[in-house]
Amino acid sequence: MADLKSQIQTSFKLSGLTVRLEACKYLTGLLTPVQVEERQGWIDKILDQVQTQNLKSNVIDKDILSVAVKECSNQESGNSSVQTINIISAFETPRLTFSVERKKYLADSFSGRSAPELLSAADIKGRIYQDRFSMLHQRTARHDLFSSTKQNTGADTNKTFKLKAVEFLLGTTNRLDDVIVLGMVTQLSHGTYYLEDPSGVVQLDLTETKFHTGLYTENCFVLAEGWYDDNIFHVLALGFPPAEPSATTRAYFGSINFFGGPSESSLKTSTVLADMEANNPDAMFVFLSDVWLDKVSVTERLRRLFTGYSSMPPTAFVFCGNFLSAVGEPGYAAKLKDHLKLLGEMIAEFTQLASHSMFLFVPGPADPGSPNIFPRPPLPTHVTQDLAKLVPKAQFLTNPARVQYCTQEIVIFREDIVTKLCRNAIYFPETGDIPSHFAKTITCQAHLAPLPLHTCPVFWDHDRALSLYPLPDLIITADKFEPFTAENLGCQVINPGTFSKHDFSFKTYIPSSKTVEDSQVPAED
Repeated sequence: MADLKSQIQTSFKLSGLTVRLEACKYLTGLLTPVQVEERQGWIDKILDQVQTQNLKSNVIDKDILSVAVKECSNQESGNSSVQTINIISAFETPRLTFSVERKKYLADSFSGRSAPELLSAADIKGRIYQDRFSMLHQRTARHDLFSSTKQNTGADTNKTFKLKAVEFLLGTTNRLDDVIVLGMVTQLSHGTYYLEDPSGVVQLDLTETKFHTGLYTENCFVLAEGWYDDNIFHVLALGFPPAEPSATTRAYFGSINFFGGPSESSLKTSTVLADMEANNPDAMFVFLSDVWLDKVSVTERLRRLFTGYSSMPPTAFVFCGNFLSAVGEPGYAAKLKDHLKLLGEMIAEFTQLASHSMFLFVPGPADPGSPNIFPRPPLPTHVTQDLAKLVPKAQFLTNPARVQYCTQEIVIFREDIVTKLCRNAIYFPETGDIPSHFAKTITCQAHLAPLPLHTCPVFWDHDRALSLYPLPDLIITADKFEPFTAENLGCQVINPGTFSKHDFSFKTYIPSSKTVEDSQVPAED
């Protein structure tokens, strides 16, 4: 009995949890009849269930354990109540900030930061870039190229570099060679670019610069390598701070839930959800963008799409706006309400789809509800209420939105962001394809819109809703740009493209195999 108590306490302590005495007695009583060799397996299952709950502290009482034990029993009998899909609003994104002193992420409530506001104080604007810099600096400093803790054998392959601050450059009167600085590209005076970090600003000379893969714009963060002389930093090479795989981030910061949702810890660690994900090869997400419901050709193809999927309903259909082609016409909201009702009536005809599939709607730039500032709230209730009555499994998402399916993290963003990045690039790439440059840009910047705020407005206090750190499994950037699929460090970036303009093409995603498929609704035979 004493050995079993010790085994329980030790297992929970390894996960940073403390079990109260009454809770330990309760669990000991339940596991005593179990075979000795099977006890650890049951303890691990119960521990996994405890970690999926919304824990208020690291002290586990009897009530928490009883819920976990009940869920484990349900799973053994095939009646699991684990929620496989969580929809996370952009306004409910976890508010975590990297603490330079503690070298870890802390909740805003712990750091003493105030609750977020839509109309926040002026100092919050500067904090946007301070927080982005802190995140990118700690990530870059841990990279093999810059980490001084790595073993250096003297070979060229193990050569390490040292990051310098802008103030280091400004504080010297001699020429400095082979300098690498992490900072943000700014244009303080027209036509002249500067590099800025929390310590200062230095003028850049980009005449001989070699640009690495990516789309470089104002207010993006870069690693600049070159030489400094006479108050000017002559950049020889410009690249993005290296991205890191999601697994590397989690190995360093533990099971913190960066993504959001009801769980206190990251669901990436849940073996139960991982098994459910692997054992459900039929799960599928269908993504369509610019679904213009006022076009007869679009509604006809949607009907054909629903007919095709009616015998094998996907997990979810994701429709991104704009939902009408007539942008800016008077009565847009009233027309949208009518066409959404017609869509609801069409979906209701397919009873299998209506009862088994979720229908997720993400607003586009021209759709009503709010100014085009991110994050955007869902479509207004008065526009969607008729559709919601006809299709109970319809949900209306923020823009951007986050979807957690089992252990996988999916980010959906409806904005012409590829187009904006290309239009505002300070250097347009001469080689490579744009999708690869774009995927590299947003994954290295760990942000959906690394652009100046006047180009892509963001509510200052909600900037982290656009964060991509740690990297999710899938990013959908619904853009009017041509459809594409790209990847960087295990993070897939896809664009379904405008539904009607690209021969009614769309994208499907199969979570069990992490595969993206190009699909199309065919014309009538």
